[in-house]
Amino acid sequence: MKQLTVTLLSIAFSVAPLMAGYHVASPDGRLCLSVDTDAAGVLRYSVERDGVTVLNPSRLGMLTSGAEPFADGFTIKNATYKDIDETWPTVWGEEDSIRNNCREMRLDLVQGGRDLAVVFRVFNDGLGFRYEFPRQPGLGDFTITDELTEFAFPESHTSWSIPAEKVNYYEGIYRQLPLDSIGTASTPVTIAGDGLYMALHEANLTDYAAMNVTATPGSPVLKASLTPWSTGELVFVTDVRHSPWRTLIVTESLPDLMLSRIMLNLNEPCAIEDTSWILPQRYIGIWWCYHLRKLTWGNGERHGATTANMKRYIDFAARHGFGGVLAEGWNKDWWTYDFSFTEPYDDFDTDSVCTYGRERGVQFISHHETGSKVANYEAQLDSAFAYCRDKGIHYVKTGYTHKLLDGAERHSSQFGVRHMRKVLETAARYGVNIDNHEPVMPTGLQRTWPNLMTQEGVRGQEWDAWNVAGGNQPSHTVTVPFTRGLAGPMDFTPVTFNFDNPVLPGTRVCTTLAKQLALFLILYSPLQMASDMIENYEANPGPLAFVESCPTDWARTVYPEAEIGKFITVARKDRHSDDWFVAGATGDDARTARFSLDFLDPDCTYTAIIYRDGEGADWETNPYPVTIERRKVDASTVLEIPEARSGGFAIRLMK
Repeated sequence: MKQLTVTLLSIAFSVAPLMAGYHVASPDGRLCLSVDTDAAGVLRYSVERDGVTVLNPSRLGMLTSGAEPFADGFTIKNATYKDIDETWPTVWGEEDSIRNNCREMRLDLVQGGRDLAVVFRVFNDGLGFRYEFPRQPGLGDFTITDELTEFAFPESHTSWSIPAEKVNYYEGIYRQLPLDSIGTASTPVTIAGDGLYMALHEANLTDYAAMNVTATPGSPVLKASLTPWSTGELVFVTDVRHSPWRTLIVTESLPDLMLSRIMLNLNEPCAIEDTSWILPQRYIGIWWCYHLRKLTWGNGERHGATTANMKRYIDFAARHGFGGVLAEGWNKDWWTYDFSFTEPYDDFDTDSVCTYGRERGVQFISHHETGSKVANYEAQLDSAFAYCRDKGIHYVKTGYTHKLLDGAERHSSQFGVRHMRKVLETAARYGVNIDNHEPVMPTGLQRTWPNLMTQEGVRGQEWDAWNVAGGNQPSHTVTVPFTRGLAGPMDFTPVTFNFDNPVLPGTRVCTTLAKQLALFLILYSPLQMASDMIENYEANPGPLAFVESCPTDWARTVYPEAEIGKFITVARKDRHSDDWFVAGATGDDARTARFSLDFLDPDCTYTAIIYRDGEGADWETNPYPVTIERRKVDASTVLEIPEARSGGFAIRLMK
């Protein structure tokens, strides 16, 4: 009887009539957003899809100091509407162009003689909204002490998220929980319920604190929870007079969720006039050897980043089609973390390395680990990037391996957001691309600043080298595409080929070798690192051939089949040829992938080179067998490929 009562109440909520007030619908008319004020002047919005409730009336507003709170007493003075329909080219990405098609409703508000605004944009696959605080007499600089924004879901849907607390740098395992049980979680939060797949996040995070969301046990209402400064304030509003966009993707299928581009569309157009130096590529690095404790970051007898070792890696990269070589530990001083970004160790000759690489078509990818000493880095920022420009270095991996910046502030606080933007914009002035590790969660800034090529912000492959609890478990890599992956490119560093670790025998890579190949395509990054030492690639030329052939820049992406935490299959078309690449991966269970190649050009024959789990492959007992086969296929072909437990496949399709 209790279950029946809950079900009837859910049905009653789901067919509630539209709020009174102001409304805006998506271009296809299926998603409708409504806004109104109550008797106290509290501003609320609600969302329906095809007449079924997506969000019940949800509060908007903020608490402030230095100004009267933006909490109640609102009057809607005016509503203006605008249709947006444009297609813009990407500098790099999962598609060569993106359509931005939505309807905008701007509500101009009056509260106590002050003018404010909330802008809503409704797309066919979701929505975004933000607050605007125009400077005016009586509203200068002020401080946000709480953001009251709510997301009142009609029931406690299933969700996937990571905790915002006690997880450093977003490097956590995504939990599958009812919405009311997530505590305070980082966004994106991925949600499934009522036949919909949804994702809650933000776009265009500029001079503001990153948004988390907090659940109340027993309630499906999530509330914005901003990352504070060490002194307790959330946001100091000065020159930037608007919040980030709060976004909610709303789709009927996982492929549509994965292909939503709302976040990118809510960022500003490209701010870099000449983007010719922003080039996607695959690369290798002097890196995995450190995690296996074979070599050291700091100088000494086992120093890894030496001139001789770099030239050895550059030779390998030139032979096998890698565009760059990363060297961590090239600069002083890794023993104290008081880094110089223009002084190499004595056994690393930057000029010699750069010249040697340039002659062979291979870039030196530099590394700026800061140890989260922001003041030290900012004092050297111009000289560091000028050094890169003068040496012909166009790629820098930045790092912040301490949970507090300058010993006080969190990465996702307004302090951290300001610093990361300063690094990005300074790098752009000097023609340098950034791979940001230990970042703020991405929010689509790569549209405006495409030199922000990739970021970490994920529990990546390095955990397989030193996590004695057993590394990333099989379901992890078929969960992050649907969660962290929705926020943008991630530097997961896949394709480890040798899983032995005698230094820490409790660790391991929890995949088959074929799945490692698949992850190179599935876990999207335009600057994609192959993680392993070159000796392990040289010992496996067959599987390496797929990595050598796989681009990192795409014209089109499709998802033939997917289930969160269970399996995924992705197909991508190369931006610079007619080739397609397809990859699939599983979690805990073996399965047979079955999918059509109907995305191929009709009336054409393709040669498929298939790399799949070999006979008897299993991630725990027999991870290495890979079968490589060729066959003719076309757009009418339906492929069936067996996948082992935590296994997979990778395919190159050539006309």
